[in-house]
Amino acid sequence: MYETIFVPVDNSEHALTGIDLAVELGKRFGAELVGSHAYAARMHDYRFKQMEFTLPEEYLVEAEMEKQRKVHDTLITMGLELISDSYLVVMEERCRAAGVPFTPKMYDGKNWRVIVRDIEESGYDLVVIGALGLGAVKDSLIGSVCERVCRRVKTDVLVVKNTAPVETQLFGRGGDGTVDHVDGGGIVVGIDGSPESFAGLRTALALGKALDKPVEAVSVYDPYLHYAMFNSIVNVLTERASKVFKFKEQEQLHEEVIDTGLAKIYQSHLEVARRIAADEGYDLKITLLDGKAFEKLLQYVRRERPWLLVLGRIGVHSEADMDIGSNTENLLRLAPCNVLLSSRRYTPPLDTVAEETMRWTEPALQLLRRAPDFARGIARTTIHRWAMERGHSVITQSIVEQAMATILPRSAMIKMGIIAEAVAIEQIEAAPEDVVTYVCPTCGYAARGFAPAVCAVCGGPGDAFEKIDKEAIARLAPLEGPIEEEDTFDHVRLKWTADARNRLREVPDGYQQRRAKAQIEKSARVRRLPVITLDLVEDVLGGALRDTQDLQARGTLGQAAVDAPPPGQEIIRDGAFSWTAEAVARLNRVPEGFMRKGTKKRMEDAARRHGTDLITLEIAEEGIRDALQVMEEMIKKKAEK
Repeated sequence: MYETIFVPVDNSEHALTGIDLAVELGKRFGAELVGSHAYAARMHDYRFKQMEFTLPEEYLVEAEMEKQRKVHDTLITMGLELISDSYLVVMEERCRAAGVPFTPKMYDGKNWRVIVRDIEESGYDLVVIGALGLGAVKDSLIGSVCERVCRRVKTDVLVVKNTAPVETQLFGRGGDGTVDHVDGGGIVVGIDGSPESFAGLRTALALGKALDKPVEAVSVYDPYLHYAMFNSIVNVLTERASKVFKFKEQEQLHEEVIDTGLAKIYQSHLEVARRIAADEGYDLKITLLDGKAFEKLLQYVRRERPWLLVLGRIGVHSEADMDIGSNTENLLRLAPCNVLLSSRRYTPPLDTVAEETMRWTEPALQLLRRAPDFARGIARTTIHRWAMERGHSVITQSIVEQAMATILPRSAMIKMGIIAEAVAIEQIEAAPEDVVTYVCPTCGYAARGFAPAVCAVCGGPGDAFEKIDKEAIARLAPLEGPIEEEDTFDHVRLKWTADARNRLREVPDGYQQRRAKAQIEKSARVRRLPVITLDLVEDVLGGALRDTQDLQARGTLGQAAVDAPPPGQEIIRDGAFSWTAEAVARLNRVPEGFMRKGTKKRMEDAARRHGTDLITLEIAEEGIRDALQVMEEMIKKKAEK
């Protein structure tokens, strides 16, 4: 899979970890490694000339100036070349020890620019680059070189964010051979139906085989986006524009299409991913989540702690010339694990064959054109997959009706003119208005009027569905203070308890509060709740809190008694570890420089011994004791000499 792996190095902690990781991948895939370092002799020369006027007067003589310039140029160029060579010697020695072919490269120029040019000209299969360089500070998320390279190249890029020993990352073992459950996780792939995400899945499967790591696929659909958008623009449109836009009809259509249709479409992406994995001999775990894509994926990887997150460089809605998708960019910065950006493209055979061989009748095309613009592409894919699975080669009107019936409610199909209106209206009018609603806790799918045996979207068990007891909610509501009724943007009346409204007001005002409110309203409408209570608000707002509680319960924030931070204690993330504010303050009392750097490493080693990534004050003190012991031993040995 990989024949050449390119690694920019700068002697930083992340770059050194990247070297070790690239060497291991080189061994597994029989690849050649190319190491590079860029130095900026020209920049130093330019800066020297800018500062010449500050030289003592005896040097400001033309002959002497020329001499100084030549000496400076020679020394700077030679010095920078020696530094670059020493960086690359480290990588060369590690490659030699592992029996991996190695080629060094040095360039003079702006670091990110010459790196990008080399990648574009050389055709490497994979770039392994540290997320942070020597210029990183405490609050750094991603270095400027890494960020600029990721934006500009169309080669797969593995961004190294975890600086734990590679033995621990790949095999779940510490340096002493003990099992480490914190860093030795699997591979998670974000699937959104794009060719880049499916190519990323194939890359993940190859890595999983080579490194003996489990692979799982996660998709996220957002049923709240359009509601929030409508809610935000309704107040800025003129009365005439509002009538033309028809908010009420638009939102009804979106609710009916998105509530089940969008979920099923993203679930179908996961099912295609499972087939691709099955062809490779993998039983792929798949997970469907609802909400903002990068937010839900971020919460998922924080909770599950994978070794690697694989993402398409651009998403399913991106143009081909896009540099990087917004969800991918957010996760590149915020994900606590290593991230691989997939720039390759792969269209699953099912979709490829369908596009090349399927013929559409004109009535069928007319039906497809009635789908909303935002849904037309995914509707076409759904119809193709349905027809291919049943052996059809011509898409007729009846096939469109049958295929769309698998993802759309009848009422939505009526509005789009896909089925006979009179028959459907009779069925809808005969249905009772007040029906019991059952909600799938995994993907959020709502079934009305019956208890499902299995979730129609994610396949979850029917006994896990939560029954929405409207009578219990109605009895609970008066206990939460006065009930207020509010008109939504499309004139649907919703009731709020005082406690629920007060809890929402605790969210910082602005975009976050507006989106949270829209999500709460949407959830209440989907579940047909008579009143929005505190429980529903907490359910929407409490995702991050539940993630933290899950981490603590699972032991991924620690397994020893010292792992539990004091209530309300601030947690600071730094690379592969989280620190309490007390631990950071204790570290900062160590003299800055090599002593603090060495002490920090001892603290991290102490955390690994405890099987945790959370450094508390107790672990920090243990690391300091270790550092002092090492210092005493060094002093003793020196005295003996």
